[in-house]
Amino acid sequence: MEPGFINTNKLKFLSLQSILLCGSLNFNCNSQVTNNHLEKERLTLVSKIILPNVSGRIDHLTYDSTNHLAYVAAVGNNTVEVVDLKTKQVVHSITGLHEPQGIAYISSSKRIVVANGDNGDCIFYDASNYNQLGSVHLKSDADNIRYDETSHLLYVGYGSGAIAVIDPGAMKQVANIPLDEHPESFQISRKWGHIYINVPDANEIEVAELSSNRVIAKWKNVNASSNFPMALDEKKDRLFIGCRNRPRLRMVNAQTGKDIAVTSCSGDADDVFYNRSDSLVFVSAGEGFIDIFKANDKELIQINHIATSSGARTSLLLPSEKKFLLAVPKHGATSAALWIYHLE
Repeated sequence: MEPGFINTNKLKFLSLQSILLCGSLNFNCNSQVTNNHLEKERLTLVSKIILPNVSGRIDHLTYDSTNHLAYVAAVGNNTVEVVDLKTKQVVHSITGLHEPQGIAYISSSKRIVVANGDNGDCIFYDASNYNQLGSVHLKSDADNIRYDETSHLLYVGYGSGAIAVIDPGAMKQVANIPLDEHPESFQISRKWGHIYINVPDANEIEVAELSSNRVIAKWKNVNASSNFPMALDEKKDRLFIGCRNRPRLRMVNAQTGKDIAVTSCSGDADDVFYNRSDSLVFVSAGEGFIDIFKANDKELIQINHIATSSGARTSLLLPSEKKFLLAVPKHGATSAALWIYHLE
């Protein structure tokens, strides 16, 4: 070939090869999320329930399936909004809160529990009339809540590194699980007697033993960090971890802490849910998307990349009702709302 001569056929081949490489790697290039395996959308938006007078960030949700009531922790508004999914209206607002973050509904006792990030109070309410029944004071930053229906204990992440174990009947703290830093999402496995905890500031997943309330393993993050949301597939011993630093969805072996698969997802993920009936993983991300992945034994395949609204990062999957709830904050003149999707 003569000096300075450009082989255009070779150039075209290299360009095509680069495009194919970007798609096959499922990382970076121009987009954090690739669309190689997109299928028909599994979620159909069926209604938007306005949350009047709600401003600021919205945090977690819980649900009363008997009365079809969704409870929405409006952290920036210092309220909990009670939404009737049948009438599609807000039926009550619990006021006087201090940055409500975590929230749980205990069906056996018909109680609502709200964890306040500002003052650390976990407040118990009667769900029939919203009267305050009592509270448990934690040091600060009370956050994610899980209720274990087997032990009838409530677990609340809080402070600079701990999970409080609370007897919700007596409304008293009965134990404490010390951690390296502040916990984010965590999941309880009765199968193994473990609680798996995202501890992003320590760059790890910590595993605690339920019987002793002590940490027995610490798994350092690999491939990505800032691990906030988590879901558990107890049957196949898998954890699904949403990471924000290099936005990734990790599928982790729940016995070894090793990655089974890692793929890109949308940025600022705050909730992850696993639906065992169809092996689907749902990721709601503040970047303004819901990503849906098929979780095979050794890979995660993205099948949907659904546009939502910026900042809409908290959600709730209701598999038995084939619903997916998305909390959408206020933007300018557009009111905050609870978006209801039908799960195909």
